[in-house]
Amino acid sequence: MQMFNGTHYQPVYFLLSGIPGLESMHIWISIPLSIMYMIALLGNCIILYIVQKIPSLHEPQYIFLSMLAGTGMGMSVSTLPTVLNVFLFNHPEIEFHSCLVQMFFIHTFSSMESAILLAMAFDHFVAIRSPLHYTMVLTHSQIIGMGLAAVMRGVALMAPLPILLKRLPFCKSIILSHSFCFHPDVMKLACGSIRVNIIYGLALVLCSFGIDSVFIVLTYTLILKTVLSIASQEGRLKALNTCVSHILTVLIFYVPLIALALIHRIGKYHSPLPHVTMSNIFLFLTLVLNPLVYSMKTKQIRAVLLRLFKTREDEGKGKSIAH
Repeated sequence: MQMFNGTHYQPVYFLLSGIPGLESMHIWISIPLSIMYMIALLGNCIILYIVQKIPSLHEPQYIFLSMLAGTGMGMSVSTLPTVLNVFLFNHPEIEFHSCLVQMFFIHTFSSMESAILLAMAFDHFVAIRSPLHYTMVLTHSQIIGMGLAAVMRGVALMAPLPILLKRLPFCKSIILSHSFCFHPDVMKLACGSIRVNIIYGLALVLCSFGIDSVFIVLTYTLILKTVLSIASQEGRLKALNTCVSHILTVLIFYVPLIALALIHRIGKYHSPLPHVTMSNIFLFLTLVLNPLVYSMKTKQIRAVLLRLFKTREDEGKGKSIAH
């Protein structure tokens, strides 16, 4: 169904897609997807709660971690309604403007996460290179400024995306390749010239994810150089161990993102399965693994979690004895 709007045709709605060929299994696939969303939301909530409640964790690296958890929650909330509508309720329709709004938030949170990962890389560099000046270099006001810069950059860069799409006529298919709205996916359904959209999309990728990834690589090159200058092997291993969780998070974020971008821009497939597979890996791998990686690999957070569980267990035993 399409609606005539002035000189442009705009669809009333788009149809989102699940996994091609497995439509009859969507209801069962929704179970692990729901579990993954629960893990993502609960994990990020726990990280935010622990960092906020424990005074010893009010340090730059944990504040950045709480920012990362916040973007993870934002991404979860942005995609949860449509993903569950497609897989659980078999309701693939999404209204045109709702699709543009969802697309804006997905890309904005992705840009924010990329900027925060860069800030965390800089945090590790300062902690290893100048540990004595760590709190002097990364003050609370500077950390807040970095967080606000990440938000403002994300909003400023992504705001034109829905505006540029809204001006286009849509007279092709209304079926999208994913269970959420993704800019390259929506753009390909337009029947007008998308040259401006392609150029802006490429400039956007280079100015945000491209620059961030280059600076992250440069930062870790400097970190590695600093680590290799440490005399003792134990000191080198200890310094590198502090970076493991962040390196894993960077790989989890950038590898599927780059693969998904390449598939949309240069991949030509008769089957939509590669698009669906990479989009789900990008979405769920990042959402689920981020809180798990930081909970398992960050000693201070792991210690707090173990202490909380032990307290709960002791309280449970105490109640049992009382009864």
